[in-house]
Amino acid sequence: MRIRFSHCPALTLALAASLFLGNSAGAQDSDPRESYAARCGAIATIEDGPGYRPLPRGDVFCPLVADPKAIRSFVSYQRGDATDFAKDIIAVGLGDQFAFFRVAGRRPGDGVQLGLSGGIFAQFDATSASIDLLNADYLVGLPLSIRRGAFSARARVYHQSSHLGDEFLLRPEPPERENVSFESADLLISTDIGAIRAYGGGEYFFNREPVEIPDKLVHAGLELRPRASARLGNLALATLIAAVDVKAVNDSSWRLGVSARAGFEIGRPGPGSVQARRWSLLAEFYDGPSPYGKFHQSHIRFTGLGFHFTL
Repeated sequence: MRIRFSHCPALTLALAASLFLGNSAGAQDSDPRESYAARCGAIATIEDGPGYRPLPRGDVFCPLVADPKAIRSFVSYQRGDATDFAKDIIAVGLGDQFAFFRVAGRRPGDGVQLGLSGGIFAQFDATSASIDLLNADYLVGLPLSIRRGAFSARARVYHQSSHLGDEFLLRPEPPERENVSFESADLLISTDIGAIRAYGGGEYFFNREPVEIPDKLVHAGLELRPRASARLGNLALATLIAAVDVKAVNDSSWRLGVSARAGFEIGRPGPGSVQARRWSLLAEFYDGPSPYGKFHQSHIRFTGLGFHFTL
């Protein structure tokens, strides 16, 4: 799937402006603890209040549900058409964020936060006898996030490097071994309107190796977290979630990647004195440029099922 953008910077600015204006025009939740921010985990403890907080838990920017490279922990099975990669993949991710400080606003969930994030994303060939490691991507970044009511944003600088697995390199006719690494500066702007979240922004890549790695990316998406949920007594709260994430990368031409996920999320019935863990079971679909570093020039399509969790 290919798409051409003749004025990508203008589209990005227009999307950002529309998101900001949409926030101003949208109705605010009367109770912040019933807002989208509360449902996604940005309001996570009964101690949320104004002031400076060192080493807080969580983030004021809701995590992206359908972004394949979002910093998260998961195990998923993927079946696709990547003949130069693998048709049956076990994908594993370990990711977390360490916040240095948060300056919280008067409304629960509001604030500015700076932290350090990191993740490892590995893909294994499920059909090989020893479940060969195919590729591993390593990410480390400095995210600065902000929230004010239904409006939130994240600016981040991060580094990624990718490496092929030893067993994969020992196969007959393996791909040529090369260094794949880059730095990126990205910005996302997000607004919540009832049960729906819309976000958009982009990335600029620099220090690219090899130079064939795209130098820019446009990023947008929609998420749905309805208020309706199933309460399992005092044990947990089950909620349906669905999301679509779209990225357009610019290498030889603009190429479009579409990721969709839907399923249910299990969390604590209400806020507590410390942030609670969450887990989700999500069906997934992806079609577009490979999100796996060493195979960035390949086009892949897969469906799968993933177990996602917070550390």
